[in-house]
Amino acid sequence: MEKEKLEFRGGWGMAFIPLAIFFVFCVLLFLVFLSYDMHALAMGGFLGLIIGGLFVKNYSAYWKSVFSGIASTNSVTIIVILFIIGMFSQMMKDSNASEGFVWLAQRMNLTGGTFVAFVFFSCCVISTATGSSIGTMFAAYPIFFTAGTVLGANPAFLAGAITSGCIFGDNLAPISDTTIASAATQQFKNGEPADIAGVVASRFRYSLVAGLIAIVLFALLGGGGEIASDIETMGDPLRLVMLIPVVGLLYTAVKTRDLFKAITVGLVVGTITGLVSGIFSLESLFASSGELGNHVSGFLPTGVSSMMSTVTLVISVFGIMGVLEAAGAIDRMVAAILKSSLAKTDRGTELAITIGSCVTCMIFGGVTSAAILTFGPVVNEIGSRKGLHPYRRANLLDGFVNTIPVVLPFLSVFVFISVALSGLDPVSIAKGMIYPVILFFVLLFAVLSGWGRQHE
Repeated sequence: MEKEKLEFRGGWGMAFIPLAIFFVFCVLLFLVFLSYDMHALAMGGFLGLIIGGLFVKNYSAYWKSVFSGIASTNSVTIIVILFIIGMFSQMMKDSNASEGFVWLAQRMNLTGGTFVAFVFFSCCVISTATGSSIGTMFAAYPIFFTAGTVLGANPAFLAGAITSGCIFGDNLAPISDTTIASAATQQFKNGEPADIAGVVASRFRYSLVAGLIAIVLFALLGGGGEIASDIETMGDPLRLVMLIPVVGLLYTAVKTRDLFKAITVGLVVGTITGLVSGIFSLESLFASSGELGNHVSGFLPTGVSSMMSTVTLVISVFGIMGVLEAAGAIDRMVAAILKSSLAKTDRGTELAITIGSCVTCMIFGGVTSAAILTFGPVVNEIGSRKGLHPYRRANLLDGFVNTIPVVLPFLSVFVFISVALSGLDPVSIAKGMIYPVILFFVLLFAVLSGWGRQHE
């Protein structure tokens, strides 16, 4: 059954009212009031939805579209992952695993910018091996971020290095959902989808150039923080035992490609490891005095509650996305690209892919896989008309959704998660995400110069 398309008084452009109001609150909170409360930002999204509903012709269908966006597979998956991984993340924080890395970094003389560069490289390797950007973020933040803050790392660039490294693997890993989706949506002339091995092999040149530039910049800019005065007395090699659950999580993610199984393994192994080593007591997991009004403690309940503000924000953003999709705003943008004069030349076609990929990913709140699956068929159609090789089309599609859209502090799910894990404000994290910005200019150079362009 075909879904009813939303109609607005004043035309389909009025569907952007909720998004516009959300942006207004982003500016007010982040730039005017200097407040980084995710609950308040989510309020702006819900208020935008309420006001947007005043301009729709079918009020009932409007809210159905909101619920459809919130109940989408991408939205629900992110929410469930946030709650479950919140327990794992809190477990790693409470275990003080960072003290093990402080001890290790001192032995390797890694401080300030050199530690930030080391963190970026490590996250690149881990995320490429697992194919999971979000999974790597939740495993890496509790370890690297806390350790870096006492080793003289700039917090914003440290957080940016972690998130950037995770995005590197999300774009390049053969087992990444974005790599698989970008290859699957681009077809050869015989109708066969692009093979993943060929896509990754041809993509490596862009990732490598951007990665090398980023690691140098992280080393140069990542310092400037204060090194703890008692750094010599800090660090505990015993805490490195808590890397066992991290290895278990990453190994399971690689072998099964199932993030939920990986998180389960990490949480169970981490709990057992912590109890056996004496790092945790039973009260560390879950405890309550039983007194009226006294909240429970322990990393299990605390981990869930710590994600509530981020989950609330995700719900409001996906509600707005549901309205835009139901109003046909995405379809109209796609049609405009196909009719534009850009699609007449190779360079113009690739610029159309650039613009369309970025805009679509922004609309989906930085959820790269959703943007690729939505815009991928359009890229396949306009690219095949000019004979652009499926590898090239897949690389531009996957590459550009992992650039500017994932950096936007007001829309990107990557920024939202980084805020929840680091405690920094969205603007600071966006400033520290060097790699996606460098990748954007590397790919833009490839489009404008023709570097790496192939024809089928």
